[in-house]
Order: sequence, then structure tokens, then C-alpha cells
Amino acid sequence: MRRVSVCIRGEWFRVPCSGPRASVQSLGFEALQRYHQAKKLEDGGRDMEFSMRRCWGGELLHPEDKAEDVLEDDDFVQLGKGFQLIPNSYQEPKEYISLDGNSLTTADLVNLGRGLFKIKILYWCVSFLTIVAYGVNTGFGKFARTIIPKEQLQENVVRSHCAGVGAPLSVERTRMLLVLRINVLAKGHSGISMETLDAMIKAFNASCLSWVPEKGTVGASGDLAPLAHLTLGLMGEGRMWSPQSSWADARAVLEGHGLKPLVLKPKEGIALINGTQLISSLGAEAVERAVGVARQADVIGALTLEALKGTTKAFHTIHAVRPHPGQMMVAGRLRSLLDSDVFPSQISESHRSCNRVQDAYTLRCIPQVHGVVNDTIAFVQNVISTELNSATDNPLVFAETGETISGGNFHGEYPAKALDYLAIGVHELASISERRIERLVNPALSELPAFLVQDGGLNSGFMIAHCTAAALVSENKALCHPSSVDSLSTSAATEDHVSMGGWAARKALRVVEHVEQVLAIELLAACQALEFLRPLKTTTPLEKVYELLRSVVSPWDRDRIMSPDIEAAHTLIKQQKVWETVQPYMDEYRTKLTA
Repeated sequence: MRRVSVCIRGEWFRVPCSGPRASVQSLGFEALQRYHQAKKLEDGGRDMEFSMRRCWGGELLHPEDKAEDVLEDDDFVQLGKGFQLIPNSYQEPKEYISLDGNSLTTADLVNLGRGLFKIKILYWCVSFLTIVAYGVNTGFGKFARTIIPKEQLQENVVRSHCAGVGAPLSVERTRMLLVLRINVLAKGHSGISMETLDAMIKAFNASCLSWVPEKGTVGASGDLAPLAHLTLGLMGEGRMWSPQSSWADARAVLEGHGLKPLVLKPKEGIALINGTQLISSLGAEAVERAVGVARQADVIGALTLEALKGTTKAFHTIHAVRPHPGQMMVAGRLRSLLDSDVFPSQISESHRSCNRVQDAYTLRCIPQVHGVVNDTIAFVQNVISTELNSATDNPLVFAETGETISGGNFHGEYPAKALDYLAIGVHELASISERRIERLVNPALSELPAFLVQDGGLNSGFMIAHCTAAALVSENKALCHPSSVDSLSTSAATEDHVSMGGWAARKALRVVEHVEQVLAIELLAACQALEFLRPLKTTTPLEKVYELLRSVVSPWDRDRIMSPDIEAAHTLIKQQKVWETVQPYMDEYRTKLTA
């Protein structure tokens, strides 16, 4: 039987879970009873309001949870009186971003998700309108002709649509989902009241975030289940998170921050849950991370080229006669990193007179392969940016003409197709990177020690790191199958074509993360390869990248656990440190060219 240690007023009590269905609340009552018996108090604690937190991490436990689902054997729990916020070091942002429903960027949205800004609304952009419409006194889908009392409908539609499953969205992604919904409502075509919009803004600024499971949307009519869960917490039902409360009862979290639960007005139930905001918010993160990994892939590819003593001739004038924007941009970046006339490279000089005419495709064709990835990302970013600032509710209210029109702006086909395209495009960075890793670790191709380590046989070096890269590339190939080619009829065939955009967004994020990890392995391998070329040095910008990596990962002289090193390199890539390191030198190169 599972047992838990419960602390009450500084005293510990070892309490058994009375059965597989025992709740957190019953565990607390049992602990209180033991406390009262120990203190010889008459009241057994049954009427006392209390909260329970795990000692490790401070997570607030929901009283109705099964204890065996949320607590480990020999776990430690703190019992306190009533609901209490956790004092912590969380610093609320002081700067604001103004939302108007028209100008939110993918970068802004990601920064808002990170909690770097609060928000405010330009009130002039919001139309005030109360019109009896589709969502006010009729049902939805097949029930569109069924009259329903409006006081029941709004809350019913939210509760009934809370049917999501799976792990909850992260805090950052829930912030993005909430603020994006606010931005779209601010366009003024949803018929929502300013009172409700203000309540949502206050919840965002306090970081009061609903529990939103990641699965359950088919991407038309919008992201119904995720947005319903988002709204449910704002109504004071279900669970909610804040920096001061962790996960707790939503009403308690709101009231603990001086906020009132939403009381929905006519049409607001459907206005709050109908839209493509889950697809678009996750898509915005995928796009921003893709932008970052694509430009750093150019830097890492340049490092590998130097380590393999490749030639830079393929990066010069030929690109002007095939002027794809991405190809020309990548070739320019490679020139700025590898031009030994501007940034002398001892490695390049050491093989200047060799008889090699050209390199393998994985080196020679970096501009062509990386280039189309950049063009793909730019296309997808344009689609997602449009979606971030689009009215995707149904019906839509037009105050200037007094019309309320039912349409199909909720359909997620645009972002779904774009994010499928993003996954296919950005995957190629990992595909070509894995082949460059093969060239680095294969002594027949690199003229370097096998697997980039001395004493081969005794040491395995990068052998299994390369296997990890290959595994990630293979997994991406399956994830690149487009989700938007699928459609299943739902809602008794009234919603008979859907986008599956939620899965497109989630798998695009997984593909991007795998690409980051593969490039992290290439970065480690390329820098390790440079160790065998010392004392020769590469160009100044690439030496700075080497120094950046060596600030967190030491060279390999014998085998050691590699996972922490891969994660350290992955963190550098996620935080854009590789790009930040070379950017001043690339600017210097362009300045010298134009001087």
C-alpha cells in the first residue's frame, strides 16, 4: 500500500492511501484526524478547509485527484489552511505590447509566451455590438435549428466542448494560446463584450493559465476543444496555473489574484472557442524556431566544411545565374564566414594547392539545400502571420453594416497546409546534416581518426551520437507525412471536411526540435574534428563558435557520457547563441565589401 508523509504545522504523519480510488482530499482528512488525535483535540478536521502541496516543486494538488495518480510512494506533502499563494521570486514584466488584432508578429507571440511582456488593447479597434445571432439562441452544427434558452447555452457549449486528451500544453504555449485569442477578439468581429475581453487581459497579465490538453482538435470548426478548455479555466472551473499557485482549482487561483470568473454573455460561448488559435500559436513557435535553426545550420555547415578541408569555390558567383532568394542568401552567409581574404584561415591555407576540384554534395550544395529551406520558412511565416491577425470566429459580426454572417473562416486549412510544408522543408536541414556527420566520423572520408577519438576500439567516440542523429532523421521522415491530406467527417456530417491542423502544428514542432538536436550533434562533431587539425585555426567567426561551444563542452580525449553535451549544444542553438556569436563578423564582412 502506498504511503505518504504529510506535514501539518511542522509535524509529520505517515499516512497510507486507503485504496486505489483514495483521493487527495481523503488523504488530507486522514492526516488531520491523526494530527488532532496526537494533539488530543476534539475536532477531527472534517470541516476544515485545507490545501495540499507536494514538498518537491510546490505543486498544489487538486482535492479530487486520486492520490495514487499524483503522488509517489514515500512522497512528502505539506498541508495548509485554505488556499494560499506561494511566495516566490517571479518577476512580472513591466513592459507592454499593444494588441489591435492586425499587427501581431510571430516573434511578438513567442516573446509573450515566454512571459516577457504584459498586454493592453487599443480600445478603439474593438467594435461594440449586441446582435441576436447564430450562437445566441440556437444550437450548433446539427442543432442549428434547435431553440435553446440563452442563459443555458453559453456555459453548456464550453463545458460540452471540453473533451481534449493528452498532456497539458506548457505554460509558455498556453500563454501564447490565450494572448492570440485575445488578439483575434480585439479585431471586433466576434461580438464579445469589453467586460469579458478585459477579464481575459487581466488573467493573461497575472499569468493565470487554464489547463489545456494538447490533443482533440481536428482544425475545423477551429480548435474547439483546446479553446473550450482555455475558456473553462477563465470561468473558474477545472484547473488553472499561476506562478504563485502552481496547478490548483481555477476559481481559487482567480480569486487568489483578485480576479473574478467569467460570466458569459450572449454569443460569448461560441466566440471564445471557435478559431484556429491552437494551430496558429504552435505554428508561430515552430516558425520562429525554424528561422533560428536554419541560419545556425549555415554556420555549423561552414564549420564542418573547414574541418573536412573543403573548398569555398562553389559559394561564389554561380548563384547569381540561379537567383533564388534563399540560395543567394545562404551562399552570402557562407562567404562571410569562410572568406580567408577577410578572415584568414590557416586551415584553408594548408590545402589551398591541393588537387581536389569539388566536394561531396553535402558540402558543395549547402546553398541550394539550405536555401530552399529558408524560402519555405519565409512562405510559412507569411501564412502564419496572416492567421495571427485574422478573424476566425463564426458567425462574424460586422458593426458597420449591422450584419452577422455565418461562414467558414474557422477552417484551419491554410495554417495546416503551411505547417505540413514547414515540416517537410526544415527536415532537410537534419537530413543533410546527418550526412555531414557521417563524413566527419568516417576516416575513409575525413582523413581524421575514426569517430573523432583517439584509441579507437577502447573508445567509441561519436559512433553512437551519429546513430542518434540517424534515428532522429528517420523519425522525422515519418513525421513529415502531411496531416492535412487527411479529413474525417464530424458533427453528424455537418462538419464534413476538416484540416487536421492541430496535428500539423504539433508534429512541425517535433520536427524542428529534432533538427535542432541533429545540428547540435554536428556542431559537437565539427568542433571535435578541429582538435585534430590544431595548431591550425579556422576563420575568426568560426573560431568564436568553437570557443562558444568549448565554454560549455570540453573536448573528448576518452569516452564519457555524451547526452549532457548534446543537450548543452542543443541549448546554445535554441538560445540562438551560435548566430549571435557570428553576426558581428558577418556585418563586418559586408561593410568591408561595400567600403
